Amino acid sequence: MAKEERYDIVIIGAGHNGTTTAAYLAKCGLSVCVLEERPECGGAQETTEPLAGVRIQPHAIANYGGSAPGWEQLELWKYGFRMDWNPNVSVELDPNQAFMTSDGLVPLTQQDIEGWCKITGQLGEPPFMKELMRATFWCPPHPPEVELNEDNIPFMQVYKQFQPSVWTRELLEMTLFDLMDEYLVTEPFKVMQAYIALSSGAHGHMEGVAIPALCSVATVMPPAVAKPVAARGNMHGYFHALFRCATAHGAVFRSCCPVEEIIVDDGRAIGVRLRDDATWGAKKIWANKAVISACHIKPTFLDMIGPQNLDAGFLQRIRDLSLKGGSLYMSHFLSREQLRYKPQYRMKEPGSYGAFHGGFFPMDSRENYFENVRIVLGEQKNLDIPPERAMWGMVASELYDPTNPQCTRPGQYVNGPLWMMVPTPQYNVDGADAMDRDKKHWEEYMRAALASVVENLDDDNLIRMFCDSPYEQEFRNSGMLGGSWYGLRCDRDQWWNERPLPELARYRVPEIEGLYLAHQSGAHPGGLCLMAVGYNLMHILIEDGIAEPGDWWYESPWYIPQEGKISAKLS
Repeated sequence: MAKEERYDIVIIGAGHNGTTTAAYLAKCGLSVCVLEERPECGGAQETTEPLAGVRIQPHAIANYGGSAPGWEQLELWKYGFRMDWNPNVSVELDPNQAFMTSDGLVPLTQQDIEGWCKITGQLGEPPFMKELMRATFWCPPHPPEVELNEDNIPFMQVYKQFQPSVWTRELLEMTLFDLMDEYLVTEPFKVMQAYIALSSGAHGHMEGVAIPALCSVATVMPPAVAKPVAARGNMHGYFHALFRCATAHGAVFRSCCPVEEIIVDDGRAIGVRLRDDATWGAKKIWANKAVISACHIKPTFLDMIGPQNLDAGFLQRIRDLSLKGGSLYMSHFLSREQLRYKPQYRMKEPGSYGAFHGGFFPMDSRENYFENVRIVLGEQKNLDIPPERAMWGMVASELYDPTNPQCTRPGQYVNGPLWMMVPTPQYNVDGADAMDRDKKHWEEYMRAALASVVENLDDDNLIRMFCDSPYEQEFRNSGMLGGSWYGLRCDRDQWWNERPLPELARYRVPEIEGLYLAHQSGAHPGGLCLMAVGYNLMHILIEDGIAEPGDWWYESPWYIPQEGKISAKLS
């Protein structure tokens, strides 16, 4: 067996960002090799079966990609991908929707619906929600010589063009709560949106990220998505289609192949060296055009590149990057009969009275929101409030496609995940394994929290719980930061042209030619905006003369080419 191999592109990490990038580049006709440390590709797009017929999602559950250009550009339907919704057809908010508070249900109002539809672009002439989503996530950061302002930030341009009554310079200073206070009236509705943002992307209480926070919510709200779990086969089913797309265009994947070193020669990345225990015989794999790291930013720089190739001050700034974005504790519930809401939480829906559909609780007030945030993100400690005041969100089995249920065991049901904000393990004041030392306590805490709205979580019905702490999630998937999909801290200095450091914002690594970043911790937008990092990176790879796509490619309309580079405006 040959001791060395050579490809145009070597990608480290076969999560959805690395695989998206591989699919784009392979479709350009480049030879691509993707190296994955784990036995299975997919990263956070994982579905597991702890018991035969019991399917759980320890990480990603929601399709945050309804507006992604990759659906058309990569033609994923050719590779087995199916959705339960059509992103080109509007799905309106349910006027019968209500929000769970400690005192029962609080209904949605017509003013809430109109306000929400206005700020998310659904009332524009024409509607512009997809344009707003793409301007926020599926657009590469501007070149460093461009000074950002209210006239050239993409989402600001979208409002100015399509909804000038919403556009105001103050949008750039607002929190999500500030924005919602202008257009919505029902406090539990506002709190729910802020909590979804807290769990999904930019935090709703951070200044300057009102629109990124709004859009992180809107990616999983109608009409961007009709169900919280939209891909048939769940998120791993989506990844399978992405993987098939990449391999159909010639990309090669090697699992159980951890990378020990990114080989740098005379300031250029020229390949990688595999760890000695890698299963592939060729321990050095060379890259003719580029090496792309689609794994955690800290080991990329601190371990695989090393101090011999980088400035000491730059490396210290990498060490100082904050992971305080928060983490999620995930729980699934296996039961003998389907869960039921308590009477005060039952919506009057024909044929399903009392059926459990999941939701968010307790959405009482922003004071309760800030109490949870203070403990978890401020004090960085485990929740010490009564479980009925701990905020959570949950996807129920009712929301999965009936042809692909969570549980296929006769007479049994799986509901979940229930997710709850908890401290990032690295910053937990009681230690990284603080939640793992007493899993039984936290299982009962999660169960009691859910029992606030569910009436049949007694021992006769509940068979088993499956729980993943942030520490366990990070252990099983080294690409996860603190067990969640944030990337880094979720405020303005970790957004767009600032993420993760200004000189890294366009995915290039300074002082090392041919080395690029494509992981959520080292690239905009972070999180699980499907195919966003790969699409955004493509603009930069075209600029550098590495990728030459065909007529299937179209660039972001808000993309600004860098001076002296090849423009990605090929369409």
